[in-house]
Amino acid sequence: MASEKPLAAVTCTAPVNIAVIKYWGKRDEELVLPINSSLSVTLHQDQLKTTTTAVISKDFTEDRIWLNGREEDVGQPRLQACLREIRCLARKRRNSRDGDPLPSSLSCKVHVASVNNFPTAAGLASSAAGYACLAYTLARVYGVESDLSEVARRGSGSACRSLYGGFVEWQMGEQADGKDSIARQVAPESHWPELRVLILVSAEKKLTGSTVGMRASVETSPLLRFRAESVVPARMAEMARCIRERDFPSFAQLTMKDSNQFHATCLDTFPPISYLNAISWRIIHLVHRFNAHHGDTKVAYTFDAGPNAVIFTLDDTVAEFVAAVWHGFPPGSNGDTFLKGLQVRPAPLSAELQAALAMEPTPGGVKYIIVTQVGPGPQILDDPCAHLLGPDGLPKPAA
Repeated sequence: MASEKPLAAVTCTAPVNIAVIKYWGKRDEELVLPINSSLSVTLHQDQLKTTTTAVISKDFTEDRIWLNGREEDVGQPRLQACLREIRCLARKRRNSRDGDPLPSSLSCKVHVASVNNFPTAAGLASSAAGYACLAYTLARVYGVESDLSEVARRGSGSACRSLYGGFVEWQMGEQADGKDSIARQVAPESHWPELRVLILVSAEKKLTGSTVGMRASVETSPLLRFRAESVVPARMAEMARCIRERDFPSFAQLTMKDSNQFHATCLDTFPPISYLNAISWRIIHLVHRFNAHHGDTKVAYTFDAGPNAVIFTLDDTVAEFVAAVWHGFPPGSNGDTFLKGLQVRPAPLSAELQAALAMEPTPGGVKYIIVTQVGPGPQILDDPCAHLLGPDGLPKPAA
């Protein structure tokens, strides 16, 4: 039985990020080093986040972890890699300070609980938010102050991008030890206040996990190598320019092109991998017809390794595009819960746009829409009531 007062308890939150220049494929599986750089947008935690509590106590006999209320195998290699890296950094910090005693926390076991407020395993970067939150929370509880890119990356490659808010680049690096494969912020969340992000959830699961898919692509896709060496470097520079200048049409077109090429590499994999479903393709067609009707690129789609569309647009276009989605994928009985997140003012769908979309409605094809914006990086929650673990180091009962 754990004592009433744990040695240390910290609760933090971390965001989801959506890549606009995709990461796909590792050059080193153990260190999780990518074959190309990538760039992402951090989403606001008011709508999508992971919350993690870490508790250290001398009374714990083993490390334990609970994910979304269920205890998981703490021996999972990626989790162990994060724990090992954090404890190593804590020891190095102590050794760099002559005379400092070894922190008592390093001789104790840790209990961790983590929850997501969004669907997991659906291509919504749940592992990125989860491992970023784990790295950030463990760093606070163990007193680590160094860059956490390597720690988060060892859990999930794209997790290092969730360590920052706004617009974030993950530099692939060149060193064999991966010390230069780090994330850095390109622009803060306040840089582009008009940018909006809509997540169109059409499925809760994806058929092929990212790790398995990446490995297969690296082994069998010539297009993947060409993309990494000949396409991505120029796209990284161009995307940074689009963000810096808030050039939405160019940002949107490049986002869609990179998403298309990423999924082309998945189809170029043998056997081919298809993360998109029929609803995904209908959304792609809807976006292009919406833009064609306006004679301008007002909306962009991107798909990670899953079927759910992520839409980028500006604030003044959200209501009309939501009306277009509502027309193409009428929600039926769940109309009251179809829109989640930021409030969207109702907008009628013009007869001209309805005709331009030229699509038969698919009721229920989109289960719901999450409306959000660019947001900050990980946060510490100071309120003890926010802890997911009680004084005994076990998950609190559900409210």
